[in-house]
Amino acid sequence: MLDLKKINKSWTLFLDRDGVINHEKENDYVYHYGEFVFYDGALAALAIFAQIFSTILVATNQRGVAKGLMTESDLLELHANMVHDIESTGGRVDKIYFNTSMYNDHPMRKPQHGMALEAKKDFPQIDFTRSIMVGNNVSDMLFGRNAGMYTVFLKTTSPDMALPHEAIDLSFDSLIDFAKALQKA
Repeated sequence: MLDLKKINKSWTLFLDRDGVINHEKENDYVYHYGEFVFYDGALAALAIFAQIFSTILVATNQRGVAKGLMTESDLLELHANMVHDIESTGGRVDKIYFNTSMYNDHPMRKPQHGMALEAKKDFPQIDFTRSIMVGNNVSDMLFGRNAGMYTVFLKTTSPDMALPHEAIDLSFDSLIDFAKALQKA
């Protein structure tokens, strides 16, 4: 079980993007930054996380690129704008990992933990036993579990998720609720 009191600067935070940091479009993709809408409190949460975690990473599946609905260049531009807005409010994202594959069994696509292994190459100090994956889907939770991380489920898009769940350590309504819980711990 995840004890929030034990979290310190040696920990790493992995975040999903859509449905965690920003509003997820129902049965569709966020194609450009004009469609990107931060959840209320998400920027404040990221500023809190910047004070707590040594490394903050985003791991996101972005199948819309493989479907030809947007280009990888569009995705990179969206991420650059997102990071700019996060940094301008005191937050931080150290790197964004994404997978564009159409295939659910692709080793880099969540729930497989390929993006976590890539992060470990880039940030050798990452210890998965001192890492948390925050997401709004079971695939995010399984990604965390497959890498040996703790998991935090956000009820943003699945408020009726049956809990407890074997892949979920803690659950919160939103990113800011999780950040406030960390502050109080």
